[in-house]
Amino acid sequence: MTDHPTAGRFEGREHRLPVRVYYEDTDFTGLVYHANYVRYLERGRSDALRLMGVGHAELLDGDQPMAFVVSQLQLKYLKPARIDDELVVRTRYRAVKGPRLLIDQEVVRGDDVLCRAEVEAVCIHLDGRPRRPSALLVERVRPWLTGED
Repeated sequence: MTDHPTAGRFEGREHRLPVRVYYEDTDFTGLVYHANYVRYLERGRSDALRLMGVGHAELLDGDQPMAFVVSQLQLKYLKPARIDDELVVRTRYRAVKGPRLLIDQEVVRGDDVLCRAEVEAVCIHLDGRPRRPSALLVERVRPWLTGED
């Protein structure tokens, strides 16, 4: 047992991050509010990168600071989640194309897929202009790419 938060784990090339639904995640109907799925997905992408050896703080502190922005997010909500549900955010980094990272994600409860997402994240300079990711970032991410295009 540790007091450190978990960053999930990899199973093959798929990152899995357990998430519990809390009262604050729900709306007046008792279902997870739609925008909170976006938060879960963000945590999945960030923790996957963290386990790949790419930390956001490290990207900002480098010789040529960089960050990521989501340029496209396509969501499909399939089933609702409720308070106390145990969910898993599944994240698969598919490809790096120029400044873009293409990512597939799902939020699941057991065998049920609740939400699917296709994400395009763009690597940027701190002034907002797109830039290619550093060679080190690509080197750390490459082993985890699914290569599905």
